Amino acid sequence: MTIAFTPSETSADERETAAPETAPAAISEPEFWVPSAPEPESAESEESSEPEESTEPQESTEPQEPAEPVSADDHDPVVVRDAQDFGIYARTGGWAFALKVARSVRPGGQPAEGTARTKVSAKAFAALAGCSPDRVMRYYKAWDMAADDGLVPQFEVLVPGEDVELPDADVWLSYYTSRNSASSVRGQAISAAAEAEGIRPTKALEVAENPTALRAAILADPGTAEAARGALLDRMKEDPALQTEMARAIARTDDLKKAVASEAKAADRIGYVRQIVENGQIKTPAGQTVEAPAELRAEAERHLSLIDELDDSEEAGEWAGEAYDAVKGLVARAVEEDPALRVQERRTKFYNSLQKATKVFEELTLDEVMEEDIYEADMLQRLEALQEAIGTCISALRKASTTS
Repeated sequence: MTIAFTPSETSADERETAAPETAPAAISEPEFWVPSAPEPESAESEESSEPEESTEPQESTEPQEPAEPVSADDHDPVVVRDAQDFGIYARTGGWAFALKVARSVRPGGQPAEGTARTKVSAKAFAALAGCSPDRVMRYYKAWDMAADDGLVPQFEVLVPGEDVELPDADVWLSYYTSRNSASSVRGQAISAAAEAEGIRPTKALEVAENPTALRAAILADPGTAEAARGALLDRMKEDPALQTEMARAIARTDDLKKAVASEAKAADRIGYVRQIVENGQIKTPAGQTVEAPAELRAEAERHLSLIDELDDSEEAGEWAGEAYDAVKGLVARAVEEDPALRVQERRTKFYNSLQKATKVFEELTLDEVMEEDIYEADMLQRLEALQEAIGTCISALRKASTTS
């Protein structure tokens, strides 16, 4: 077991001469030394001294809580010191270590005057503590910011080995950051976003620096996955590059592509019903837009209200399909019950079909038939059948025009 001593236990001259010799051995120490408890009495004196009479009843075989506070004299001094140090840290958190830095460190460039003469540089302090100078300076900066806010004394008034009243442990993370990335442009953006969300920047920085841990949490926990989904959607609104990447990833994954198509279909059906409710119009199968009958509009409102009441976790696809089929049936019935609308609907459907057929025939490249040997007997047979159908259609239209 190695025990490190605070600067207050030796004189300034002894520290200056002993530091170079003890530095190598101290490198194996923990990050910071801890204050030593008062030296316990020697074993000889304990054995020779008369045992004090106990006023407490004899302990039973059953475990009991002590009736009085535990005395440090009854336990191993090393255990007592660990317990005391633990209590200090439990109450103050990182402030206990920041105080050691604040009262002992004088960064390079500062004048060594008065009490500062016994202080050491952050580099020397780090070597004695067995950690990096960057870590020491992060504690130094945390204390500096807290001193500016009046929570702790300024460095200049602190003397090596001096104890002061420390803030609560909960306040520590508001001033300390354990990550160098916090000072980068990326880190500052993350910190600002964290503060806007009402969380500590250190938490957000920790997640950003450990994407593997974030991935594991998303894979294992539905709540984390939901939070990540919401964050990605918000991010994509202002990040076209991310939109493209997400769309590409979905298009390359069959299951996701089917899910997107299904959701798009449901959204289109809900939009069809919503358009009837909001605009009071219907779109017929042939593409006509006419006023919606009162009965149809009321039915559309009923189905839409049921869909709007669904929770975000509930699937809307089945409800959308039911609403769409119900409204579509009412639209078809409304068309059939109105003679003028029925005639116009059929006329529109005929024109639509004629336009499609004309466009398809016009796209046939007859020049290639003459230039290359692509002729098949079946082609001619199909064209002849088409010619016969067109002739029949023309005759029927001429007969209808003569009758009218």
